[in-house]
Amino acid sequence: MFKHLREDIAVVFERDPAARSTFEILTTYPGVHALIFHRLSHWLWRHGMRWLARFTSHFARWITGIEIHPGATIGRRVFIDHGMGVVVGETAVIGDDCTLYHGVTLGGTSWNKGKRHPTLGKGVVIGAGAKILGPILIGEGAKVGSNAVVVKDIPPGATAIGIPARILATEQAKKRAETAEKMGFSAYAISQDMNDPIVQAIHAILDHEAANDQRMQLILQALQKLGIDINSVSVAEEKFDVNYLNKIVD
Repeated sequence: MFKHLREDIAVVFERDPAARSTFEILTTYPGVHALIFHRLSHWLWRHGMRWLARFTSHFARWITGIEIHPGATIGRRVFIDHGMGVVVGETAVIGDDCTLYHGVTLGGTSWNKGKRHPTLGKGVVIGAGAKILGPILIGEGAKVGSNAVVVKDIPPGATAIGIPARILATEQAKKRAETAEKMGFSAYAISQDMNDPIVQAIHAILDHEAANDQRMQLILQALQKLGIDINSVSVAEEKFDVNYLNKIVD
């Protein structure tokens, strides 16, 4: 149990820049509290103490605003950020290293017994207010945008947005995500056709950076074909002096 708690604290430091101390996390982070209570209620549920398990989860909901059914299965290093309004159904499965923001619902679409809630693969990120409904699979590393409604499987590594959710699988989106990751910025779940001028400006910056990287690679390849040792030229350090290059080529 203490090993899981140490992982919970480490994950908060990793994914929330607002976290300042271990004491602050233990006393003021409802996502951490909800996971601690869930481990207890899930243990009670598996050992046949169903009412006590439900009461424990009900108490956790009262103090955290996060409702997790004791029958749900939750992996390690899961981070619930803010958490208010999060609902996780009985047969839901959340893999290791997943992140859920506030208002997320992992719900069912049927009153039948059996598997009726989603399964999240490892490293899935669910944006604020998103609804994942039914016994569907969200593949490893997938991202679901804020307020999206997902009713179909999402393949690993994909990004889904909208109502109903659609998958962004363009080459430009992939390059943009890679560039954002290099810059230490995650622009997941922001679609190209959004009218927000700030979002469009961010996309323009990411596209410009990706284009510059591509041009730089072409220049380096051309220099190598000319027999120039690129390790001795400042181009390798991404500080490109045009006059110096012209002097070398001439």
